[in-house]
Amino acid sequence: MAERDSLDVDVLFVGAGPASLAGAIRLRQLAKERGRDVSVMVIDKGGEIGNHGISGAVMDPRALDELLPDWRERGAPVEAPVSSDTLWFMFEKSVLKSPIVPPVLNNSGKYVASLQKMVRWLGEQAESAGADVFASFPGDELLWDGERVIGVRVGDKGVDKHGNPKSNFEPGPDLMAKIVILGEGPRGTLAKQAIPRLRLEREREPQVYALGVKELWQCAPGTVQPGSVIHSLGFPLFNTFGGGFIYGMQNDVLDIGLVTGLDYHDPTTDPHNEFQRYKTHPAIAKMLAGANLIRYGAKAIPEGGLFSMPQLYSDGLMLIGDTGGFLNGMRLKGIHLAMKSGMMAAETAFDALVAEKSDARTLADYERRFRASWAYGELRAARNFHQGFGGGLIPGLLNVSLGMVSGGRGFGMSDRLKSKPGYAHMQKRGFEPKERERVNVDNVLTFDKLTDVYNSGTMHDEDQPCHLHVADTNICRDRCTTEYGNPCRHFCPAAVYEPTFTQKNGGFEGHLQLNFTNCVHCKTCDIMDPYQIITWVPPQGGEGPVYTGM
Repeated sequence: MAERDSLDVDVLFVGAGPASLAGAIRLRQLAKERGRDVSVMVIDKGGEIGNHGISGAVMDPRALDELLPDWRERGAPVEAPVSSDTLWFMFEKSVLKSPIVPPVLNNSGKYVASLQKMVRWLGEQAESAGADVFASFPGDELLWDGERVIGVRVGDKGVDKHGNPKSNFEPGPDLMAKIVILGEGPRGTLAKQAIPRLRLEREREPQVYALGVKELWQCAPGTVQPGSVIHSLGFPLFNTFGGGFIYGMQNDVLDIGLVTGLDYHDPTTDPHNEFQRYKTHPAIAKMLAGANLIRYGAKAIPEGGLFSMPQLYSDGLMLIGDTGGFLNGMRLKGIHLAMKSGMMAAETAFDALVAEKSDARTLADYERRFRASWAYGELRAARNFHQGFGGGLIPGLLNVSLGMVSGGRGFGMSDRLKSKPGYAHMQKRGFEPKERERVNVDNVLTFDKLTDVYNSGTMHDEDQPCHLHVADTNICRDRCTTEYGNPCRHFCPAAVYEPTFTQKNGGFEGHLQLNFTNCVHCKTCDIMDPYQIITWVPPQGGEGPVYTGM
C-alpha cells in the first residue's frame, strides 16, 4: 500500500462552486482585516475550476455586491443585465403570454450569466485573496475522530477497473482541517456520508429535487437580445412539475433548458426526451431555425426549500450551497443564496478559529447567522413552493398565489406542507409499460442522448473503477424490471444505464450495462432510483463534463 501524503489546513472547502469560492474569499478578507494567518483550501473534482459549473442562469447580484462591491470594475464575466422579462403559458401548438410577470419572476436589476465563467472568475478572485484552489481533487471520503469530522481523503488516481494500481498510480492525499465546509452541490458524496451518520436530517422534510437539462445554441447574427429572459409553464410537462427557460447571452448565444421535477409518477418519464419535445414547440423551433447546438449539460436542483434543509453544522463540519439546500425554487435562483451561505459559514469559521473551538455548539453560530439574514427571509417566503405542486400544475399555481399573499403559507394556511422523497412518488408499472411520447430525432433541432453527451465534453478513462455503485443488480433484474420497467433507462439524461433483461423460463436473464463514461455528473440516478441502491461517487480527479460557457 502506497503511503499517503497528509496536509494540514485551517479550513477546507470541498467543491469549487459559488458557495465555496465566496466563502474562501470572505474568510481571507476577514483574515486580512484582523491580521491573522488563516490557511484556506478549496478542492474540486473538475479538471479545471468551472468545468462542472452549470446553471440557468439569471444571477441576483445581492450577495456578490456584499462580497466584492467592485465586482463590475474587476471584470466579472456577466453576459448582460436583464433587458426583458416574459412569462409564457405553453400549449402544444400555441403560447399565451402573461400580461404581467409575477413579482417572484421580476428580474429587474439581475444579470444573465454563465455559471461556468462566473465560477472560473471567482476561483481567480479566491486565489488572489490568498486561498489555495485545486482542481482535479475529488473529495472521496470524510475523515473522522469519533463523530467529529477532521478532514477529507482525496480520491486515488491511476487505478484500473479491477481496483489495481496502474503505472501512473497516485494515492490521494489526506487533507486534515480544523473545519471542513461541504459545498459539493446537490446530493454530494461526502454530505451523503455525513448527513445520515450525524442525523442532520432529523425533524426535516425529505429533500426533493428537479433535473435541469440545458443546451446552448449559436444563433444567426443579430437574432438574440442579450439579457432577454423567458420563463415558461405547461407544454410538455402538463402532469409533471417543471418549466422552461430561455435566456439571451452575448454573441447571439441562446441558453435554453427545461426543469423537470424528480417527483413524477410515471416511471417512463424521460427529462431529456421532454426537453427535446420542448424545442419542437413552434415558438421555440422558430427561435432555433438555422442555429447550431454548441453545448449540452444536466444538473440536479434541490427544490425542497426551507424545511428540507438539513442541519447545517456539526462538530468540525458545515454545509453550504446546494449541499445545504440553499435554492429558491419559486424564483429558480440559487447562486446568490449559495454565495451568501458560503460567506456566513466563513464568518462562523473565522470566529471559531479565533476562539480555537470548532465543536457543534460553536459552529451553530452559522445557523444563527442564517436565521438573521435576508437569505432566511427569502427562503421562508418560498418554503412551501414545490410541495404545492404535488397535485398538479393548477393546484400548484393556486398554492403559489396563496403563498404570495400569506407570507409563504400553503394549502389550508399550513405553515409547513409535508413531502416525501421524489422516488417514493413513482408508481409501479407492469413489464414493458406504455411509453410516453418519444420525440422524432432529426439531429437538427432534436438529438438523442449520445449526441448530447458528446456536446457536454464529458471524458472518463474507461480503465478505472465504475463510479456508479449498484448495490445489488439482482434487484434490477428480478424486481425493477417487473415493478417499474427499469426507469434508469429513462431518467438518466446521458444514456448511462442500459438494462439488457429479457424474459426466459418464467423469469429474466441478462445484465445491467453501465456506460459510466457517458456520465455528466447530474446525480439523477442516485436521487430517483426507486430502491435507493445506486450510489454516485466521484471518478478519478479531472474527469467528467466540460461545461464551457454554461
